[in-house]
Amino acid sequence: MVGLDQPVRFRHRELGNGEVNPSAVGSPSWRGRRTHRPIGMSVPQPRQPISSRERIRLTKKWAYLVAKANYLPLSHGEVEERFGVLVDQLVRAAEAEPMDTAAAARVGRQLVALNCVSDDSLAYTVDVLGAGLLEQPELRGRRQVAERVVTVLGALASGYAEATKQSIFEQQQNLTKSLFTAANETQQSLTAAMARFDEVALASASGIAITDHVGRFLRTNEALREILDRADTELAGLTLFDLMVPAEAMRLRTACAEMAEGRLDRILRRRTVLLSDGKPLVSIAPVRGGRELIVVVDDDSELGLLRNQLKHQSLHDVLTGLPNRQYLSTRLESVLHRVDRDSGITLYQLDLDAFSMITDGLGRQAGDQVLRSVADRLNAAFLGERAMVARLGNDEFAVLVENSPATPDVVTMIGRINDELAEPIYLADGSGVAASATIGVVHRPPAEMSMEDVLQTADFTLRRARRNGTRQWGLHDSRSDDADRERYAMAAVLPGAWETGEVRLVFDRQVELASGRTHAVQALLRWDRPGHGVVEHRQCVDLAEQTGLMPPLGLWLLHSACEQAAELADAPPVEISLPACLANDDELVARVLRVLNSSGLPASRLSLGLPVDSLDGAAAEHLGYLAQNGIGVVVEDFGGGARDLAHLQDLGFRSVRVARWLVERQARPKGPGAAVLRSVTQLVDIAHESGASVAVDGIVSAEQADWWRDLGCDIASGPHFGPTTPLAAVAD
Repeated sequence: MVGLDQPVRFRHRELGNGEVNPSAVGSPSWRGRRTHRPIGMSVPQPRQPISSRERIRLTKKWAYLVAKANYLPLSHGEVEERFGVLVDQLVRAAEAEPMDTAAAARVGRQLVALNCVSDDSLAYTVDVLGAGLLEQPELRGRRQVAERVVTVLGALASGYAEATKQSIFEQQQNLTKSLFTAANETQQSLTAAMARFDEVALASASGIAITDHVGRFLRTNEALREILDRADTELAGLTLFDLMVPAEAMRLRTACAEMAEGRLDRILRRRTVLLSDGKPLVSIAPVRGGRELIVVVDDDSELGLLRNQLKHQSLHDVLTGLPNRQYLSTRLESVLHRVDRDSGITLYQLDLDAFSMITDGLGRQAGDQVLRSVADRLNAAFLGERAMVARLGNDEFAVLVENSPATPDVVTMIGRINDELAEPIYLADGSGVAASATIGVVHRPPAEMSMEDVLQTADFTLRRARRNGTRQWGLHDSRSDDADRERYAMAAVLPGAWETGEVRLVFDRQVELASGRTHAVQALLRWDRPGHGVVEHRQCVDLAEQTGLMPPLGLWLLHSACEQAAELADAPPVEISLPACLANDDELVARVLRVLNSSGLPASRLSLGLPVDSLDGAAAEHLGYLAQNGIGVVVEDFGGGARDLAHLQDLGFRSVRVARWLVERQARPKGPGAAVLRSVTQLVDIAHESGASVAVDGIVSAEQADWWRDLGCDIASGPHFGPTTPLAAVAD
């Protein structure tokens, strides 16, 4: 309980103007600053507000009714707390001597400050407080209590009305300021927009005009006057419709009338406008802008020329001026849909022979001159035919011919091409060069072939012709195409098959023909291709060499075979055939020694097979280094030719393997033939005289094994001696 000699801390604070700040509820620093007392009376200390039931009930009822009629950004508890403070102020104002009407007026102003400004707010306040204040303990027993309450409520109403009037005045002032600011900003925006329009119109290459709804020119830019070739004074006396042909003018006039009536929002159609000389020139796009029209006029004559030029460049080769691959493809697709099936079409795809020699030896300019000359000569060769000559790439050309009954046959056309290209091409320095070509021909493709199929078939045919040498040509064959397509698909997916473990390592047993004992095992690749069967070692190597996979795949074969052989101490020696790309690798010897060191396999248990064709390169040097390190070397594909025998004499290798084609020829029903037999016999004799053993592989029968044994061969391998198996099975 607070004593009378102690200051009382109220839950509200007076503002500087004497009003109570509701936000200061609970502040401990406020003290009552004003009391009213009769003269000669002692100054009583402020009293603690009485939280009677009547006070609480009055506060809740007043707060509920007023808050229901207004939006107060406060919680329910905060509203009741604020209104409780106001009730306390009114009670103190009523009990003061004399009555504090100024405090009551401040309560009215605080109601307005709390946003209690609805039509019912003051009525609710007077009704509730008129009865509720009479029941408050502080006013009971006072003289003229009713008059005091009426006076206080009158002062409250007066303050409320004054504050409401002031609030309305301030709102009007703020609204006036806002309207003035908005009008000022609108005017500034309009001025800026007009300035931007003037800048755009000045810099634009398009003609821009503002007209009224009947087409009279209000503003125009310089570009429009230049496009229409009319002076500003001339346009001032004309309308937009005067510049158009009558039929166009009537349609546009109708559209503009509909736009003015609000039935049409925009016109975006090509309209022909005339120059002073009457030539059609431009298109226009009127757009409604209030009561005016913005007209944009574009001179599309130069744009059309540029568009045609860009289209031509995108479909033609820059150097030769011929159609490019894209143009040829489009033409081919179109022709296939409308060609006479009886005569059909013929597609010639050409690849210049040794063109890189011209560019490397004589320079790029000489190569460009040759290409231009070839383009001209191909056009000459097909003169009189309905044909398109195109350049597909660096030194590749194509000719698409729509055949007619008078079109020469393919052989005749090939002769014409070769004759035209055979003439020397004389360069700027006076030197003459010749250009020949290898050609793939697709003649009268079946109706079911698409444009992509025809182009791919021509490419396959050209590649097959290229295998036969230079200045060759080939005619497409569907079975060969299917085989090529299958082989290319296998080569493409081989890397993924190796990565996923479909390609694995197996071993083939090699035996001594004289005794039948195991001589060594040969490490081989085996691809178990799901859904397609088994792909054997030779085909795996061929596919890997086509895609550049052979170097990493060959090193994996070497490493895996050495590791497996090292794990089996009783396993026979391992032989690994290396393709030419690895046999001529400058790092071959170092790589092999590192593999032996990491795997722990003795060098004496490893032999490497090197193709005889690779001995003209670095492989010849590798042979000696490998032998010095105790590694065996077998020269493979030994065919008995003069070059092979020269290598045998010069390099002194100790083992040769007969070329597979000789083994396959011997296995034919008719035998190898007398000449081949003499050659093979001499090969075996010369190898033995040089101190080298002779091996054969691919033996499929006992008769074949006996034949080679009788001929003098030392070692053999193949299906006859057992299937390829894991190394552990061979060792057992």
